Amino acid sequence: MTGPKPIVIYVDADACPVKAEVYRVAERYGLKVTIVSNSFIAVPREPWIERVVVGAGMDAADDWIAERAGPGVIVVTADVPLASRAVKAGAAAIAPNGKTFDEDSIGMTLATRNLLHELRGAGEVTGGPKPFAPSDRSRFLSALDQAIVRIKRQNTVR
Repeated sequence: MTGPKPIVIYVDADACPVKAEVYRVAERYGLKVTIVSNSFIAVPREPWIERVVVGAGMDAADDWIAERAGPGVIVVTADVPLASRAVKAGAAAIAPNGKTFDEDSIGMTLATRNLLHELRGAGEVTGGPKPFAPSDRSRFLSALDQAIVRIKRQNTVR
């Protein structure tokens, strides 16, 4: 008899401001972390942290993560299309600012993202997301902890 599938955290890492927080939480829970990027990123030398450098293609990191997303997986990304793919595969998806993506919210979030993308392309909207704040870091830590607890609870029910 096999136990529950271990929880894995995949981090879309190229511009992720919460990698240190992911490491800290993963170590506390004994989870595996995979840092996925288009270029070399230094990561702590720990047996439970893996670094994956994918090709330079525009969505190479997103595709790599999406192919592995599913139940028992947490995806950390600010990329809404990747979050949508992860949620559809059954993974938990969390943005670095602590926003959680789920089946109820991802459709509207993706539609809003696409609309803003179109407006920016037409020169109607300028600027990007608001700067990352300490409160975002706190919200992220809370959302990550909640996702882990929820997955662990689901694994014990099965």
